Amino acid sequence: MDNELQIGLATLGVASVVGIVAYNKWQERKHRREAEQAFRSDHRDVLLEPAEGVADEVSGERVEPSMGEAAEHRRPTTAAHDPGVRKVTPGVPDYVDQRIDCVIRIEAIEPLEAPRLWAAQSEQLAGISKPVRWFAFDDAVNLWRPLDAHSAGAFHWFCAAMQTVDRRGPISENDFLHFSGGMQRVAEQFLAVPADLPARGESLRHAAELDKFCANVDVQIGINVVSNGQPFVGTKIRALAESHGMTLGPDGSFHARDEDGNTLYTLGNMEPALFAAEEMRDLSTSGLTLVIDVPRVPNGVFAFERMMRQAMQMADALQGAVVDDNRAPFGAEAAAMIRSQIQHFQAQMASGDVPAGGPLAQRLFSA
Repeated sequence: MDNELQIGLATLGVASVVGIVAYNKWQERKHRREAEQAFRSDHRDVLLEPAEGVADEVSGERVEPSMGEAAEHRRPTTAAHDPGVRKVTPGVPDYVDQRIDCVIRIEAIEPLEAPRLWAAQSEQLAGISKPVRWFAFDDAVNLWRPLDAHSAGAFHWFCAAMQTVDRRGPISENDFLHFSGGMQRVAEQFLAVPADLPARGESLRHAAELDKFCANVDVQIGINVVSNGQPFVGTKIRALAESHGMTLGPDGSFHARDEDGNTLYTLGNMEPALFAAEEMRDLSTSGLTLVIDVPRVPNGVFAFERMMRQAMQMADALQGAVVDDNRAPFGAEAAAMIRSQIQHFQAQMASGDVPAGGPLAQRLFSA
């Protein structure tokens, strides 16, 4: 009986130990699962994930990196909108051209309201000498949307693009440091992660090379209509300009435009006074200047021919003469030489993949 009791107690002890061990193992697995769920994040780890090209290959769409094709910048693969699921890193906006734009994207862990982002960047990027454009990535439609001071909504991804070259020259080192440092401070303010920070030396070198190219083709051609005695009166100038379809712009010149509203050439005062609608009645001048901005006009020869016809007609109506900048008569030989120059410069632009009058040229040759 005693032996049976001892055996029973021993068996019960073993069973208890096994039960305790099993219970501990169950609790350990339970707590491990809870810890994994607590510390697991659906957000990307930018330090561990593959580069963009690899991510695209895994998703089934291989996209090779492109150089200098503004219209070819890819959009991310379209996917059903699920606000609870983060998507792969979006590419740069279609509106951005990396030949001319210094681009930095930032990712906010939690959706960031556009007005807060706009206020922060306005403070951090104030004083940069080049234009900076902002975009936000709309996960619902897989598209970048332009941002301004009036934009609303909350987004995970934002993109800033600083133009590196315009008619004032390339960006300076101070501009680059101001932009890159300001973007990092904006990211830190919202616990966001900046992506693809550009290299300073490469960005400045590329901007200088592009500016040199632009300087070689930055040509404006002007012809003058001058008085032979009596000054030209403002009311007649305005009537003649408007009869040729020109409109007075805020820059104080009349503009001849194409069907898309782009300026083909301008008509301005040879004298310092600008044209203003309310002052044309009292204005008089000894001469007018018509100017074609060669890099900003798609078909320069066509625009020049139209400008020449208008100059001749206005000279007849105003009893003036068409002359060059040296006040020498502007004849057929001079006109032929200018046509040849326009063709030469616009061919250079085409060979440099910056077609005259195109979107890129319009930005590069802005004031």
